[in-house]
Amino acid sequence: MSVSIEIVNVSLQYKNTDFKAIDKLDLVVNKGEVLGLLGPNGAGKTSLISILTGLIKPNEGKVVIEDFELTKDLHKIQKIIGVVPQEYALYPKLTAVENLMFFGSMYGVKTPELKQKIKEGIKQMGLENFAHKRIETFSGGMKRRINLLAGVLHAPQIIFLDEPTAGVDVQSKRMIVNYLKLLNKAGATIVYSSHLLHEAQTFCTRVVIIDQGVIQVEGPTQKILISDGRVKSLEEIFIENTGVKAKNYG
Repeated sequence: MSVSIEIVNVSLQYKNTDFKAIDKLDLVVNKGEVLGLLGPNGAGKTSLISILTGLIKPNEGKVVIEDFELTKDLHKIQKIIGVVPQEYALYPKLTAVENLMFFGSMYGVKTPELKQKIKEGIKQMGLENFAHKRIETFSGGMKRRINLLAGVLHAPQIIFLDEPTAGVDVQSKRMIVNYLKLLNKAGATIVYSSHLLHEAQTFCTRVVIIDQGVIQVEGPTQKILISDGRVKSLEEIFIENTGVKAKNYG
């Protein structure tokens, strides 16, 4: 299996702190995986995604993404990744289509292709009747759907998602997850950070539970769920392993 992301001995310590947000972390993400990055608040999930997307430089270690080294080839990496942040990265006074046209053009997607992608994406997200309405009139779930589309218009090879379904209605959540499944089926590698353990259990092919900047549990989802001779929920595994000795279920 080909490697999409390789993280080697990465550490991060913020200034004026006594602890490492990320502590000598090693991780490989294979192409086509849906990797669930899970952990308590302050565990290091957002810090790790910030490193992988080039927002923060680690104090030590190496990151290679699709054969590009992060410190040397960040510009090339930014062209092949998509980032969907927890906060809405949308302009409230613009319509859904206007927002998507803006972000798509920022990624360099040509206008005819971009218009087609927007039309298809809005249809798949069930927002055809709201395409030309201002974002400020949208519900939280509708904003989440547009937020996702804005991050993937350029067909990224790797998609980083931070709480993509947080606080949304059931319908929006289903549409978002189903759309992500389509992107994954088309070849995209997905790194998904969330507190929604049941969703992660059914959506992710592989799971990493991180706490105190250290991987506590790592492996294929189904292997992780079969522990001590019985099937457990991801919530049970999460509670049992946060803050304790790491387990590798590879």
